[in-house]
Amino acid sequence: MGHAEFTLRDKVEARRISLEELWMPFTPNREFKADPRMIVRAEGMYYWNDRGEKVIDASSGLFCCAAGHGRKEIAEAVGRQLTELDYAAPFMRGHPKQFELASRIAELTPGDLNRIFFGNSGSEAVESAMKIALAYHQARGQGGRTIFVSRERAYHGVNFGGVALSGLVNNRRKFGPGLPAAAHMRHTHIKENFFVPGQGEHGAELADDLQRMVNLFGAENIAACFVEPIGGSAGALVPPKGYLNRLREICDQHGILLVFDEVITGYGRTGQAFAAQSFGVTPDMITMAKAITNGAQPMGVVAVSERIHDTVMAAAPEGAVEFFHGYTYSGHPAACAAGLATLDIYKRDGLFERGRALSPYFLEGLFSLKDLPVVTDIRGYGMLGAIDVASDGVPGRRGNLFQKKLFDNGLNLKTTGDVAIVAPPLIAEKSHVDTIVDILRRTLAAL
Repeated sequence: MGHAEFTLRDKVEARRISLEELWMPFTPNREFKADPRMIVRAEGMYYWNDRGEKVIDASSGLFCCAAGHGRKEIAEAVGRQLTELDYAAPFMRGHPKQFELASRIAELTPGDLNRIFFGNSGSEAVESAMKIALAYHQARGQGGRTIFVSRERAYHGVNFGGVALSGLVNNRRKFGPGLPAAAHMRHTHIKENFFVPGQGEHGAELADDLQRMVNLFGAENIAACFVEPIGGSAGALVPPKGYLNRLREICDQHGILLVFDEVITGYGRTGQAFAAQSFGVTPDMITMAKAITNGAQPMGVVAVSERIHDTVMAAAPEGAVEFFHGYTYSGHPAACAAGLATLDIYKRDGLFERGRALSPYFLEGLFSLKDLPVVTDIRGYGMLGAIDVASDGVPGRRGNLFQKKLFDNGLNLKTTGDVAIVAPPLIAEKSHVDTIVDILRRTLAAL
């Protein structure tokens, strides 16, 4: 393989940079390095490429930047924190902003999900939630509960725990058996709900797959059921009406914990702080990341029921470590500063309410594309939507081409296979939605 280089053109003097050394994640590396697309600056709703061209961000980075890019309040808060306290070990020591941020998050979470555990990513949050579930059942004398239930087309991160829960075949097929104690329900993307905005009328009975798992494995062996309220990375798979409620009922009946993975849906994406509140179903744990710091610092969070937390605490001897788990950067001072500044922006600017108000216009714009022959389904809820494009016979090839052509036409978004996922920052205005829909239409028509 030749040595790949790139001329960076955003400077007065162009300079050559090597592309060879970096191994990029979730990227066809050879293809990218042969034809790179670079982002060099961001502000508000926009990126700029190295040629100085504006690219509207239709996916909030990677569902992270709900408050838009380049928020000086966050940058300044991180800078102040780094000069005041750059790092403190999270084991046996604390710093004030950890506790302040935990309290602020608990103000937003539903029910009694008031105990907050910090990590550094959504993957780590899922891993932590799995361990918390196991620790909880052991603490209450039901250590046989070791099986986890997830869904097909689920994405729960890339650590071995999340991969075991994952229902995306390419995330699993190269990595051996992984954790064996994971079973998968069917997904809810069914034809009866194609081209239906919001929650479909059909498919609530698919939640009874969890009861089938109980019948197969025995409730006494199942620790938790993990679901994304809206299947994010698989393409905004909106739950049918009554589906999440039925999962909650089955979990309650059999002592199974219900965990919502809200790494994508958290912090206003569905019009409320969390999708749990939008759908009126309170889980036992919520995992979150991404928009908690507006993407400015890595952070993952598990919000845990007080019942679960207190059970684990009470089972340990006084003075002992109650939960043997954590990360070097759990609750990092700079990440906590970014989180606090981000929550201030959400509250001051009313961004959750703003997203809720814009959602009907956003969804109407997306669904206006259903007349294009290449489009096979559109769905969405809140400020999260997806467009399926017809495969060209090789799964994912057309979707990959689509996202590259969109970028060249001035729009950035995420594709998974042949699905384009649209999730603009919550600062978007109707004119931004119009621009996004117009570029989508022109690009789809030319596929």
